Amino acid sequence: MLIVPCDASVLRLGSATFSPGTFAVMAIVNRTPDSFYDKGATFEFDRAWRRVEQVISEGADIIDIGGVKAGVGPPVSEAEEIDRTAGLVAEIHRQLPQAVISVDTYRAGVADVLCESGAHLINDAWAAADPDLAAVAARHGAGLVCSHTGGHAPRTDPHGVTYDDVMADVIAGTTGLARHAVELGVRPDGIVVDPTHDFGKNTYHSLEVSRRLGELIDTGWPVLVSLSRKDFVGETLDLPVAERLNGTLAATAVAAWQGARVFRAHDVAATRQVLDMVAAIKGDLPPRAPSRGLI
Repeated sequence: MLIVPCDASVLRLGSATFSPGTFAVMAIVNRTPDSFYDKGATFEFDRAWRRVEQVISEGADIIDIGGVKAGVGPPVSEAEEIDRTAGLVAEIHRQLPQAVISVDTYRAGVADVLCESGAHLINDAWAAADPDLAAVAARHGAGLVCSHTGGHAPRTDPHGVTYDDVMADVIAGTTGLARHAVELGVRPDGIVVDPTHDFGKNTYHSLEVSRRLGELIDTGWPVLVSLSRKDFVGETLDLPVAERLNGTLAATAVAAWQGARVFRAHDVAATRQVLDMVAAIKGDLPPRAPSRGLI
């Protein structure tokens, strides 16, 4: 039996409450020298801070700080990951106390330090590879992203992956982690589930997950999607990373229409516009400047 949050319609992170019909943009700020998209554009602290200010002005609701490239690359120690991220998290918390801070890490030791520094959400994209991560979220009262990787280890690419039913596996994996997190004391209204496109999945799997996303949404847990310029978009359209924005926004609109709630994105302004348009079509957001044909 699937267990849903006590109030699945509300998501609370930091001082923010995301109510039904509200789409949250999670802006990506990478403190890595080898990001697949920006190639280290925000690795330096000053550039990362300018990026934080920019995404907030563009309508970001959550700022997601990461210190390790998700894919294959040089090893990064826990100490180095903390060095890359803790100072930025602390500075955001100090200067922008109302900002919701997410930290993209799969290591409990790193998450512990970053929550002490002011993080409100642990974005674990590697499906509890470190089993102590949920306990860290519980101890700090932080939220937690419960993801699906099909059992793949952190920073590995999928090869020859098969599923009898990929969405059934996604639902079982993410909701199982969510139930376990609640048992460990994580706030139910701080839990988000992520089907984790491309992680442990080929392009056909990610497309099917996108097509059937409503099944995950029907579990009652708020759903996060991380679609931005990913390989399944590139392979579908045969386009390099720099040319994947339109495909990303199409996938974003489809996910929003089905009921996803949080959208991790590189292109914040464009994502915000798409989500506001979807919300208006759904009747959850009024038009900002209606005038035509009203008189």
